[in-house]
Amino acid sequence: MELHTGLIELNLTSLMILINIFILYIILKKYFWEKIKAFMDDRSNAIKDAIDGAEAMNKRADAKMANYSKRIANIEEEGRAIIKDARQQADAQAQQIIAEARQQAADIIAKAEHTIELEHAKAMDDMRQEIANISLMVAEQIVEKEVDKTGQEAIVDEIINNARSTQWQN
Repeated sequence: MELHTGLIELNLTSLMILINIFILYIILKKYFWEKIKAFMDDRSNAIKDAIDGAEAMNKRADAKMANYSKRIANIEEEGRAIIKDARQQADAQAQQIIAEARQQAADIIAKAEHTIELEHAKAMDDMRQEIANISLMVAEQIVEKEVDKTGQEAIVDEIINNARSTQWQN
């Protein structure tokens, strides 16, 4: 004989289990419900505060990142401006150096031309003096010797030869 029992049967054991669960529920509710609820509320608030703090920290980090990005952009612009100014100053200094070099070259050329003119004038004076000395020597020899025209030409040739050799090259 088979007895079929249903899924839920009411018997004395089931009734005792239900009474025990009810008593346990009342005890837990009376003594521990507030503590468990407070613990759960505190834990929930702590998690909520942690999430809010993390969001606030992310916002601050984003603000700092934006600030640093602006600073970096400003620093890059300042760097470009500094490089541009330095380049302009270098160009101006190069132009000044070139102008000074050209002026010095012009001064050196003018000084050289002046020196050449002085040397030329000195050479001309020396040549005049030498010609005057030779003319005097010719005149003395012509006066000393009374000679005909062929004799005068011989004297002039002799003076020229003497002048070429040693006397002319002082």
